[in-house]
Amino acid sequence: MKIIDPHLHLFDLELGYYHWLSAEKPPFWPDKQHINKSFDETDLTLTAPYSLAGFVHIEAGFDNEQPWRELATLEQNCNKPFRAIANIDLTLSSQHVNSVIEKLVEFRSFVGVRHLLDDQALSLLTNQQVLDNIKILNDNDLIFEVQLALIEHATVNNLCDVILDNPEISFIINHAGFPPADIYTIEWQRWQSNLTKLSFYPNVAIKCSGWEMTNRNYQATWLNENLSLIFTIFGAKNMMLASNFPLCLFSHNNYQAYWQSIISSDFFQTLTEKEKSALCYDNALSWYSMRGILN
Repeated sequence: MKIIDPHLHLFDLELGYYHWLSAEKPPFWPDKQHINKSFDETDLTLTAPYSLAGFVHIEAGFDNEQPWRELATLEQNCNKPFRAIANIDLTLSSQHVNSVIEKLVEFRSFVGVRHLLDDQALSLLTNQQVLDNIKILNDNDLIFEVQLALIEHATVNNLCDVILDNPEISFIINHAGFPPADIYTIEWQRWQSNLTKLSFYPNVAIKCSGWEMTNRNYQATWLNENLSLIFTIFGAKNMMLASNFPLCLFSHNNYQAYWQSIISSDFFQTLTEKEKSALCYDNALSWYSMRGILN
């Protein structure tokens, strides 16, 4: 089975900064030392019957002031076909955002940007400077990686307004919108309701990864419940399976073990061969414009 992993991070601690990996900086995870080291393409090892055809690299704090440096390093060192999502600070002036994009578009791997919304999502999505800068992304037909927990209706309603106002942007939800750990809670019901709202927009897709961010010891039943629900809501064309490597190593011994857990899951085994290919390969190929770099 061919896989395009649409959400992973490679670290180069010799060239990049990665302030968030320091023990003195948030997030204050007690196990953060497990990933506080360099990871390169050779760590993305899959053995038969799986093969990694390509990947999408998501910014990882390499250099937030000069995000093009991360892309330059990747393009110099990676041999597999890949696309890249760069960091951008949407709170800065539109002149600055335009200048950053002008530098980023010089790189063949560049397809979009990410500004972590997370706990600041509501204030950011109602900030006029941020909204103006999102319009710049729209004018450049870029991908915007949306990272936030989908449990607050007000935040998601504002996100829906942004999506409606920017039809040329592909909005891709990161980490399944962080499903709550307990499926028998009002938060999980809100998450489900907000997934449904977002699924109505044709320029929205969702990536399923980051399970370890909710619970390092998440259970297969919880994973299956979430995947089944997302598939029911988004369908086979707007859903992608991803790893969040190397953070998936918080819950699995290696890259192969993570993908084995996904592909052997009850949810995945109920899919048709066409649906399996869509979630593991075809959708990433399409959403990240990878046809031109893959045979």
